[in-house]
Amino acid sequence: MIRPDLSAPRLAGSAATLALALLLGCNGTDRSTPDATPPGPDSWQLVNFVKADSLNPIMGPSPVGVFQDPILSRPIHWEEKDVFNPAVVVKDGKIYMLYRAENLVTPTVGKTSRIGLASSTDGVHFTRMATPVLHPDNDAQKRWEWPGGTEDPRVVEDDQHTYYMTYTAYDGNKARLHIATSPDLLHWTKYGNVFAQFSGGSYVDKWTKSGSIVSRYETDGRIIATKINGKYWMYWGDAQIWLASSDDLIHWTPIEMAPGEKPPVPLRAQALTMPNLKIVLPTREGKFDSDLVESGPPAMITDQGIRLIYNSRNEPSFGDPALPVGTYSAAQALFDKNDPSKLLKRMDTYFMRPEKAYETTGQVNQVVFLEGLARFNSKWFLYYGTADSKIAVAKRPVE
Repeated sequence: MIRPDLSAPRLAGSAATLALALLLGCNGTDRSTPDATPPGPDSWQLVNFVKADSLNPIMGPSPVGVFQDPILSRPIHWEEKDVFNPAVVVKDGKIYMLYRAENLVTPTVGKTSRIGLASSTDGVHFTRMATPVLHPDNDAQKRWEWPGGTEDPRVVEDDQHTYYMTYTAYDGNKARLHIATSPDLLHWTKYGNVFAQFSGGSYVDKWTKSGSIVSRYETDGRIIATKINGKYWMYWGDAQIWLASSDDLIHWTPIEMAPGEKPPVPLRAQALTMPNLKIVLPTREGKFDSDLVESGPPAMITDQGIRLIYNSRNEPSFGDPALPVGTYSAAQALFDKNDPSKLLKRMDTYFMRPEKAYETTGQVNQVVFLEGLARFNSKWFLYYGTADSKIAVAKRPVE
């Protein structure tokens, strides 16, 4: 979830059921034009994406989806206000999108985020399920997920085809990084806070979010979590970017600094509450990523290293004076594939920024927020939230 002030603070069915439950999505003709601000490419970068201008935004709010909210005990139009920040999975010749949606606020109903599911055969035109697949419920996670909701999913799978979703549980005051698993993208089992078993649960009440699990992107489109040195790894955070490791993709250990080690940058906002964490990707004064950096889609293992696409926010007073205050743009970093904590290279400028009306004006202005990347039909499809309001896509060939 994107919030201007960082210091402020599902589930049954088969494949046939899914097909019957899908509702018709958007249509259009793709007459794309390139992003207006591509950088000079380097061999390790995945750049030169083309925004599908004639189709974007490819998904937005809808009054059609309705479900019986188990906490409110009433029907809710759960995606009527905003739809944004999607994860994507390639499965059975389709792209499946898990996206965040919010209901309209009324005098009796507050704003809650829930995660919906849609599918596409071409990566652009999506059909949606009528009901969310992950949402606050009368379960063990209610105290962390209500009333704010379940937000900003990122999804990978393991070698046995089990899906793992990192997501933000928001209680209305604090964001917490949670995880859930599924065999089919429909039925999700919640496991709670990813750091619940570390240090007696001392990180459970910290502001934690945006988990990007290091994975290999297969030619068939699967994004498979992959161990390095016997451990799974995850980049996470939305002030600085930190690192965590795991044996099972469910229980995670945040990587802390060695004795005597000091942070590379001054700490601000929630980073002040976690001064012992090892920062692996810091903010930079004078640049577009001056105010915060935040993990994007699942990090990608490549021959050159681990490529992390990340989101960032600008503060002109100590960042890039050419970008409006609060601008969210995106860049990439490369880490050592044998040591995920070792930063090798980093882009000097963004490769995507808000330019279009649907990217510059919305619930939060001046935002492109990247969370979903798919290899599909010989193309890379990059999905992103626009102004915390809608979903757009950019594409480039697989080379």
